[in-house]
Parts: sequence; structure tokens; C-alpha cells
Amino acid sequence: MEPLRVSAKSQPKSVAGAIAAMVNDYDKAEIVAVGAGAVNQAIKAIAITRGFMAPRGIDLVVIPAFNNVEIDGVARTSIKLFVEIR
Repeated sequence: MEPLRVSAKSQPKSVAGAIAAMVNDYDKAEIVAVGAGAVNQAIKAIAITRGFMAPRGIDLVVIPAFNNVEIDGVARTSIKLFVEIR
């Protein structure tokens, strides 16, 4: 399972659909976001996903963590969000 990479330009509804699909397939999802705008879009997507899943009795939990990634040869700190079923 590859982590979903979210940017500041990502559409939250599209990301939410991808998160829901991953949770349905694997019971978890990983999201990587670099920068405040990307983290904002990722959090919005998770909130939308919760709205999709809650009526089916699925409660989601998010565990945030820092992660180091290399972008164009430059080391950057990203936020990794682990989404799991409670």
C-alpha cells in the first residue's frame, strides 16, 4: 500500500474517496502532506471521509506523525497521517 500524497492543490473530495477506498480495502490508510496547505487539505479530506463512513458504523481514528522526505534533493519534514478503523 503506497501512501497518498496530498498537496495544497488537491481536491478534498477526491482525496476523501481515495482514503475511503483504502480503508475499505486495507482497514487503514496513510497520507503524506508537506506544508500547511497540504495538511489543511488532508484534514478536510479525512473529515469528509468520516462523513462517508460513519453512517455505515465505521469510526475512523487519525494518528499524526512527523516524517522526513526528500523533494528535489532537499530534505523536508512532512506530516504523515495514519487513518485506522476504531
